[in-house]
Amino acid sequence: MKVRVGDVHLFFDVEGAKLRPDGPAMREVPTVLMLHGGPGFDHSVFKPAFSELTDIAQVVYLDHRGNGRSDRDSRKRWNLERWADDVRAFCEALEIVRPIVVGESFGGMVAIAYATRHPDHPAKLVLASTAAKMREDRSLEVFEKLGGAEAREIARRFFENPNSETMAEYVARCLPLYTRRPVGSEMISRSVMNREVTSLFFTGEIHRFDYLPALGRIRCPTLITAGELDPITPIANSEDIAAAIPAGLVRFERFPNAGHAVQRDEPEHFFRVLREFILS
Repeated sequence: MKVRVGDVHLFFDVEGAKLRPDGPAMREVPTVLMLHGGPGFDHSVFKPAFSELTDIAQVVYLDHRGNGRSDRDSRKRWNLERWADDVRAFCEALEIVRPIVVGESFGGMVAIAYATRHPDHPAKLVLASTAAKMREDRSLEVFEKLGGAEAREIARRFFENPNSETMAEYVARCLPLYTRRPVGSEMISRSVMNREVTSLFFTGEIHRFDYLPALGRIRCPTLITAGELDPITPIANSEDIAAAIPAGLVRFERFPNAGHAVQRDEPEHFFRVLREFILS
């Protein structure tokens, strides 16, 4: 499905009803809005794992502008501020009130931008395997720990000059180090990808954005999940986020045996924590 949001049509999908029969009344459940990683991927990376939340929530999946099945529009609008404002505008278009916004990886960066620009809009926030500011030095250390000097050097070349050659090397050697459990080929094959937005982000904004000073604006309960073996958004980045959000709002959950996708590496632990947070 698509909906007009400002100057573009954004693709979204929905699992689970908002209103449910409950004896003599209709009971309303919270809406969980999923923001996918990448950039350049789509919401399919969340399926079918997050379908299990539909017993307690309505789950809405969104493809960011320029990503997946959403309109490509202008490259000038592929930036965190625009993606963040799209989240609020999308919710207004569908009349989603007080969403629980879950952002993973790049989606978490969008969620941070959204929550700092529109602090009164979300009911709750989940920041999974993400960063408010990228730290390449930390990533290189973890890549070396997991894959040796060769992996560190390949990652360094890609970070410094992301092009088709360095990206191919990085995907082959470094991407398998992201998670402890192998990622199936179907995750890529079923995604609608836009490598142009990936290239633009990795050559530009990823090196510049810094939301750490703005995190004090967040006003909603926030769950942070991070794997101790994550090479691209090391757990120290999540520690920085937790330290910068106002006291009393943060639950920080560490996953000792997980990499970048904690829901894949430690699914039972992750979904138990997420369900508790949604229901709290």
